[in-house]
Amino acid sequence: MAQVSKLTIRLHGSDNVVIARAAILAGTPLEEEAVTTRDAIPFGHKIAVRDIDAGEPIAKYGQIIGFATDAIAAGSHVHVHNVGLHDFQRDYGVSSEARATAFLPEAERASFQGFRRANGGVGTRNYIGILTSVNCSATVGRYIAQSFDKDLLAAHPNVDGVVPLVHGTGCGMADSGEGYANLQRVLWGYARHPNFAGILMVGLGCEVNQIDFLLEAYGIERGPLFQTFNIQSAGGTRRAVAKGVELLGEMLPHADQARRETIPASELTLALQCGGSDAYSGITANPSLGAAADLLVRHGGTAILSETPEIYGAEHLLTRRAESPAVAEKLIERIHWWEDYARRNGGEMNNNPSPGNKAGGLTTILEKSLGAAAKGGTTNLCGVYRYAEPIATKGFVFMDSPGYDPCSITGQVASGANMVCFTTGRGSVYGCKPAPSLKLATNSDVFRRMDEDMDINCGAVLDEGIGVQEMGRRIFERLLEVASGARTKSELLGFGDDEFVPWQIGAVM
Repeated sequence: MAQVSKLTIRLHGSDNVVIARAAILAGTPLEEEAVTTRDAIPFGHKIAVRDIDAGEPIAKYGQIIGFATDAIAAGSHVHVHNVGLHDFQRDYGVSSEARATAFLPEAERASFQGFRRANGGVGTRNYIGILTSVNCSATVGRYIAQSFDKDLLAAHPNVDGVVPLVHGTGCGMADSGEGYANLQRVLWGYARHPNFAGILMVGLGCEVNQIDFLLEAYGIERGPLFQTFNIQSAGGTRRAVAKGVELLGEMLPHADQARRETIPASELTLALQCGGSDAYSGITANPSLGAAADLLVRHGGTAILSETPEIYGAEHLLTRRAESPAVAEKLIERIHWWEDYARRNGGEMNNNPSPGNKAGGLTTILEKSLGAAAKGGTTNLCGVYRYAEPIATKGFVFMDSPGYDPCSITGQVASGANMVCFTTGRGSVYGCKPAPSLKLATNSDVFRRMDEDMDINCGAVLDEGIGVQEMGRRIFERLLEVASGARTKSELLGFGDDEFVPWQIGAVM
């Protein structure tokens, strides 16, 4: 439990640094730590609370986040100028902390108002999607959405809107391998996503990523709520747009027949995400979201943690919670894949945090990862999945993805997430269609400055003394309201048309 004083936060008794709650001047006594600051300390940054020798570990959260590159005197600013990172041994402790989850009896579980689909899926929204197979059909996909009669859409109030899902790949790529498989899984996942009442899929005609191949591979059948065509067969751009508008018009009355009904919270699948992080992310918003994820799991639902490069260095906290050694090994295999992937591309896993993260007080990827992993709560890790692979397990799971937020969430939604919770300390303005995204501010300053974008102020954990568990309960209750149709801030601002970003891997041919 964090110990909060007027000026600093101590996260663990063994830590040799504390975090500044406000900008602190040099020469300021920190009475609770019996030390005086030697430097000016920015808001959210770290302060050494004892002398630290060169090469000695820097400890935060009771974990190693880096190593002193020079001797650091007590009271000094601890950041990128005097902290580095090198390999060190970590104990994976496979399944050592796995515990039986205390599920609530079904009669005590929460519910929401959602859309029950014919295939058994449950949606929290009722969109029609325009899904493009290739970059070459992206413009036509957008034109179809722009040309659709808005008055006709307004006459069908049970439809939330028409969403063009366009991307920059689908041709100039190998027709096999990891990159192709990623794209196929994403398109299949969106084509059958329960937040869509209907899908119109538009291709060019000569691309590598052929629509018919996708339909055959995944057993998708055309019908009133799933239609396809390509631009070349339609006779070019203008005729293709006209054809697309016509098909949407035919689909609309069928989609409008959907009605919300009472659904158990066990049908919620929540994407856990963070972006524009700061030093408070791992103290307020991420642990609070973890508490909400624990609640969702207890109610029988599913929570998906992702962003593999951003749990790098904290993966041992997850392997300890793996329900079986096989689950732990899947996560370790993904970590090794990423190490090789970064090496093959001339990079390194510690190329994070971003400049914005560093400005917010995060020094190394380990520090960021330890805070990011808190989004996953405390329940068992029940499964590990590849990018956009369908989630077939209830409970807390992990889906492999880049740390790039739109790309990561695209995979989570394709895997089945019908809701998103996104923590941010710097102020990300991400929004998502078809899965509504709740923004959780890590500090009260960003919540006040960006009140039209932020949904929940987790800064109240520090500023108002609200417990993490209580904040988690508030997040969970708001999730149920949004799942039932209440609009998030990003939905009110119209975000979501440009956040569809499938993960591209492999050579451009």
